[in-house]
Amino acid sequence: MTILATEGLSRRFPRVTALDRLTVTVGPGVTGLVGANGAGKSTLIKILLGLLEPSEGAAQVLGMDVTAQGAEIRRVVGYMPEHDCLPPDLSATEFTVHLARMSGLPRTAARERAADVLRHVGLYEERYRAMGGYSTGMKQRVKLAQALVHDPKLVFLDEPTNGLDPQGRDEMLALIRRIGTEFGISVLVTSHLLGELERICDHVIVIDGGTLLRSSAISEFTQTTRTVTVEVEEGRDVLAAHLAGLGETVTAAGRTLLVEVRAPETYDTVRDAVCDLDLSLIRMEQGRQRIEDVFREPADV
Repeated sequence: MTILATEGLSRRFPRVTALDRLTVTVGPGVTGLVGANGAGKSTLIKILLGLLEPSEGAAQVLGMDVTAQGAEIRRVVGYMPEHDCLPPDLSATEFTVHLARMSGLPRTAARERAADVLRHVGLYEERYRAMGGYSTGMKQRVKLAQALVHDPKLVFLDEPTNGLDPQGRDEMLALIRRIGTEFGISVLVTSHLLGELERICDHVIVIDGGTLLRSSAISEFTQTTRTVTVEVEEGRDVLAAHLAGLGETVTAAGRTLLVEVRAPETYDTVRDAVCDLDLSLIRMEQGRQRIEDVFREPADV
């Protein structure tokens, strides 16, 4: 099943090309759209919502054409914008109910849905307070709630962790993952932070300067490598020297060691070395490529 698709999609402004012949297909689940600021992520979302016309090419969302059926798309798609758009004098309940009514829900159903989604995002106790007094994290949760209130089939989340501290980021990412896994709503989430998307996404699309660098399942990005990552409580350098003396190829990486796996016996060698040196092993696991590596390699699309 295809959730959205673009074919040769371009959007040119007087001084910049935001999207350049972008062709990509997105299936169900949680999909990450990653790229540096200015890569074209927000422009793509606005086109997919029917809010901005493409210069050329075509795109469909849930089988609907973005240029001809924008209103229909917006009825079944939720959108969490990047910018601050909350009226400070309204409460979260008033705002979310209003958006639910605009989506066509009757008053009673709108209030019930608003209460449900505000509870889901962790704002149930604060829902009657004016949003002008909310923290950045609370405002982000309200924006997420209003994107979900009309029970959409798909949600677009534009930089949902912007301005959040580490704990707030973790909580927001957990909420996004629940949307995709427990609620069965497909998600397209943008971020310029690669590690965030690696934690929550099934599929990742990488764009740069409006062009596609790569579109792959997360498992393909984080494929196993021929290294084993080793972390000990103390004695990292001692262990590195010992393994090097045994002929192993060892590289220090922060608190860990990366040991080249030349044969299956490498794992036994590392284990025995830790025991011989009487060290406390924290973890030993096969190394995995990270999404960041795609920017260090030629595009493979």
